[in-house]
Amino acid sequence: MRTIWKGAISFGLVNIPIRLSTATSKKNIRFKLLHKECNTPVDTKRYCPKCDQEVDYQELVKGYEYEDNKFVVLRDEDFDNIPVKSTKTIDIVDFVKLEEIDPVYYIKTYYLSPAEGGEKPYLLLKRAMEKTNKVAITKITIRNKESLAVIRVMNNALALETMYFADEVRSADELGINEMGEKISINDKEEKLAVEIVNNLTAEFKPEKYTDEYREELMRIIREKIEGKEVEIPETVSEENKVLDLMERLKASVEASEEKKEKKVKKKTG
Repeated sequence: MRTIWKGAISFGLVNIPIRLSTATSKKNIRFKLLHKECNTPVDTKRYCPKCDQEVDYQELVKGYEYEDNKFVVLRDEDFDNIPVKSTKTIDIVDFVKLEEIDPVYYIKTYYLSPAEGGEKPYLLLKRAMEKTNKVAITKITIRNKESLAVIRVMNNALALETMYFADEVRSADELGINEMGEKISINDKEEKLAVEIVNNLTAEFKPEKYTDEYREELMRIIREKIEGKEVEIPETVSEENKVLDLMERLKASVEASEEKKEKKVKKKTG
């Protein structure tokens, strides 16, 4: 795996030299923009309207717009000289239980591996976290952005998840769900049926069973176009629009979920 960051984890008075590498790779289907008339890829050009000329990448600088169309320029040395420890050191601030962290805070996962000389303290930290069933809250700066982060044991290695800060997570209060709950009443029968559906559809989480169906279908269309075939679009079977009240829909959902549950049991026993 390619190392994208080098530094150290500060664990009490112990420093663990580590390397950071990405743990995930997003499988997107990439497209190029083509000129419709001739299918030629279109160039993306950097153009300055004031100077009326194209601008090379080397001529670009970062600007922060502090007022409308007024900028302060920041150069590479400005970022390098920011006096923040997290640019080279991951300081462990607290140890907490993983279940206390809401998934809304997570951004991206990285693997942490020990650099030369850091093998023993790395394994010691990993073992201590396994024994106590705790994760570590830290901060790290990657590509000129400081992020809150959590270090946890994953796939028998230490992994780091970058996180949003609390002030970056929007409150759900603005959705007005509390007021909605005060106006709408749910009876016991409806609640019981809803709980039954959840129980019937409950399964062990196995990520490998979930696939990107949209990407698979898109690749099928691309392959058929490459082979010069007529692209077949499956017809969607549209049922008659039935006006059902909530209770009828719940009952129908329970029946469908029970059938699904029975099929799962047959697969396991068969």
